[in-house]
Amino acid sequence: MVTSIQYSIDAIKDEARQLVNKGLLTRQQPIYTLCQYIPACEWVCIETELEKNDFLLRDRLIDLLGREDWQED
Repeated sequence: MVTSIQYSIDAIKDEARQLVNKGLLTRQQPIYTLCQYIPACEWVCIETELEKNDFLLRDRLIDLLGREDWQED
């Protein structure tokens, strides 16, 4: 039996936001740079979810992250 891992667009955004906040990726990099941090066997699911939500792999991470709320210092 093969199990398929499902990713929601919100989970993908959260993962991207964490990687940006850690300084591992920048907001200006293409979305496909996420593949460096996601197991290859799961990447197909990520691509499918991104496509369903009208994101292209060449789009910038900032497009995926959208509006970000900043708390005052």
